[in-house]
Amino acid sequence: MRDRLHLSRVVLAGLFVAALATSVAAQQSRLNGVFKDESGQPIKDVKVECRNPGATPSSFTVTSDKAGRWVKVGLQSGWYQCVWAAPGFISDTARWSIGGAASKFADIVVTMIKGVSSSDPLLTSGLTPSAAKELQADLKAADELFNLKDWDGAIEKYKGILVKVPALSIIHLQIAQCQRMKKDYDGAIASYNELLKTDPVNERAKIGIGITHLEKGDLKAADETLTEAAGLATATREVFYNLGEVKFAKGEADEAAKWYQRAIDADPSWGKPLFKLGLVALNKGDKDGAIKMFEKVLVADPMSPEAGQAKAVIEQLKK
Repeated sequence: MRDRLHLSRVVLAGLFVAALATSVAAQQSRLNGVFKDESGQPIKDVKVECRNPGATPSSFTVTSDKAGRWVKVGLQSGWYQCVWAAPGFISDTARWSIGGAASKFADIVVTMIKGVSSSDPLLTSGLTPSAAKELQADLKAADELFNLKDWDGAIEKYKGILVKVPALSIIHLQIAQCQRMKKDYDGAIASYNELLKTDPVNERAKIGIGITHLEKGDLKAADETLTEAAGLATATREVFYNLGEVKFAKGEADEAAKWYQRAIDADPSWGKPLFKLGLVALNKGDKDGAIKMFEKVLVADPMSPEAGQAKAVIEQLKK
């Protein structure tokens, strides 16, 4: 489950970023990456499972070390569908490709969000075996409904879990995400606030409230919420980036750039704020500055979606 923010104020005419395509060659290569939490700390024991039916081997499983790093060598070039999971974090999936020089050596940097999943053994501590099994089944069913975009069904399942195990207040994050997808913004804000009642410093809830206000069109409330979160000593790159998004949506390009830079200072390898600084430069008519910033994305975060977008924009700007 990921928070996604779609801004409509910036339109790059004629720049349509298509899905990246990579030819499947019979050469041997590697996939490698690093897992971090939202504060930039490494996550160990992340289990990564990847499949490519057309390759040999067609699948593999690796686990991240104490530095959050993992690597698999001896792979054929091509697309690999990968899923990763770790206790205490929300599992996720992505389609990664290998084939070029950059993809052979550059780390795939993944930030995992704290939450719950059906495979998390921490959820079952203190429960009877039958109750633990039932809880895991309920979480799995709720997650499946979420993945099917059955928002109402997922919300009902998640709320049922809260009735059975009220201590799992983190479930409010999943409920809020479903409500946002339904455009039930007031309901989402209420769910985030329910979590804050039991966990007043939960950053995901505070960021979620700010983003939801933005999606609702209430830029003033979004600005106030995220500015407050950014002032905390525990503020992470996510807070800075999303505050930059709010400033960008308000047309405050210089202010947006400041917060994007704060996000970069917190994690220089993160492509998203670097890409947005490129857009800020482009909106100001600074073509050369934009190209330089997009090129930084390719160097700092070559395996990110933003790298593919940056490459496409650079090609268009250099024509």
